[in-house]
Amino acid sequence: MRSVSVSVVLLVLAGAVLLASPSLADGVDAGGACGATPPDQVAVKLAPCVSAAKDPDSTPSKRCCAAVREIGEKSAECLCAVLLSKTVRDIGVKPEMAVTIPKRCNIADRPIGYKCGDFTLPSLQLQN
Repeated sequence: MRSVSVSVVLLVLAGAVLLASPSLADGVDAGGACGATPPDQVAVKLAPCVSAAKDPDSTPSKRCCAAVREIGEKSAECLCAVLLSKTVRDIGVKPEMAVTIPKRCNIADRPIGYKCGDFTLPSLQLQN
């Protein structure tokens, strides 16, 4: 449980650094996958998903699923960019785990079959 707490703190700190960055505050990434907000900054919203993103057998929390749903409503491209973002990877989340969260949240309108980097949402087969 301590490693999850440390991961959440790191995710929040990464978000604070991103928010404080002058280049991001000026909207340099205005045409990005998530609109004017860079995916690494949007990734901070996934803090409730840290344990689910590290354990394929866990059920994501309601807060996690709400965050994933909110990000996915922007676009499949945004959701993909956030799940594969540097911020998410830097806290030790593997992309192959992150992309399973929409399915584990039972999000009905998730982008089934959407190509997300080397992965396809949500029909990813986990390998042990």
